[in-house]
Amino acid sequence: MITLNDLKEQSKACTCGNKHIDVVIEKVVISQNALTETIIYLSEKKFQHVTVVADSTTYQVAGEKITSLLKESTIPHQVVVIQPNDQGDVVADEVSLIEAMLGIPQETDVVIAVGAGTIHDIARFSSYKMGKPFISVPTAPSVDGFNSMGAPVVIKGMKTTYQMQTPIALFADLSILQAAPKEMIAAGFGDMIGKYTSLADWRFSHLVNGEPYCPFSARLTREALKECENHVNEIAQGDRKGIRILIEALIQSGYAMLIVGHSSPASGGEHHVSHFWEMKFLQQQKPQVLHGAKVGVSSQVILDLYKKRFKELVASKQQLEALPAGKTDELLKVLENRDEILTVLASLPESSYIGDQLGKLGGAVKPLDLGIDEQLVIESVKNAHKIRSRYTMLKFWNEHTGTHQHA
Repeated sequence: MITLNDLKEQSKACTCGNKHIDVVIEKVVISQNALTETIIYLSEKKFQHVTVVADSTTYQVAGEKITSLLKESTIPHQVVVIQPNDQGDVVADEVSLIEAMLGIPQETDVVIAVGAGTIHDIARFSSYKMGKPFISVPTAPSVDGFNSMGAPVVIKGMKTTYQMQTPIALFADLSILQAAPKEMIAAGFGDMIGKYTSLADWRFSHLVNGEPYCPFSARLTREALKECENHVNEIAQGDRKGIRILIEALIQSGYAMLIVGHSSPASGGEHHVSHFWEMKFLQQQKPQVLHGAKVGVSSQVILDLYKKRFKELVASKQQLEALPAGKTDELLKVLENRDEILTVLASLPESSYIGDQLGKLGGAVKPLDLGIDEQLVIESVKNAHKIRSRYTMLKFWNEHTGTHQHA
């Protein structure tokens, strides 16, 4: 994993021409006694009042230990335990955001997010809106957003990512991460393996729609992805080395998003499909599925489309020129950049490879493993591109071909 100092120096030295976000993270600790180091950091910063945000599970896993250490250090503190919805899920929606903001006292100096992705989204959003810094304490290596600025939240049933703030510090306790449920570890790997299609979509959107692109950020993501692939067996075993590799990869992916100020390095068509499934489950009042598990599965759906039907379309200049009129600028850009787009597509693995990798961790492989039927898959491929304005190959396919059947 790239160090904070190297990240800051290389980000400043990057020649991509785009504005990079200043990295304000002061400290990242990955160790067996990270919770103790959290308290040392709080004392060094002379914070006078701390609020811990958790859910009932993550409070038991790490929150109780932190509050015990806070008491020993005589640091005044408050605990906000976010309550689940009627389906038993803690969701980053309007209810949870208000619950967090009402529970965080005005005198709070710093908020500590103790949990996985959802708790971090809630704490990141609420702390930013209240003008408070926050500290990240992951309880599972399940997502890559711990140290990014983005807070994906559900407002009126629609999943939207708001750029809020990065934590000022992150403390990952390896003993806690190793004890995380196996499905959460598999979800973290799933979130990383989905970077294949997110990086491809980012490059495509740059070529076709002029979205700013940063090779340094893309390299950070690609290196993190490769590190996970190279050590999939250690990650599957769940030993200290494997879990360290996974959490470091997830953090480095977060860095890649952080420096550019958006999620393009780590989120493309596969995330849009995943978000579509999540919103559909919320509408149907079904229990939620882990984000990374959905991404691992949705990336295979996207790969089937990109590697087969989209690649065939781009490879044929005649087929491209025969597409219906409309969105002409993007179509001309695809024609102009066909060779590079085909190179990007050729670099993608087959969907079966992703399934094999996920299978090593005992993670979900097919949509039905998540309770997602074929009709929902087809619907998501047809409509998921509407969730975000980001220009992906999925978006181009739907807007230009008018053919929406799942490959």
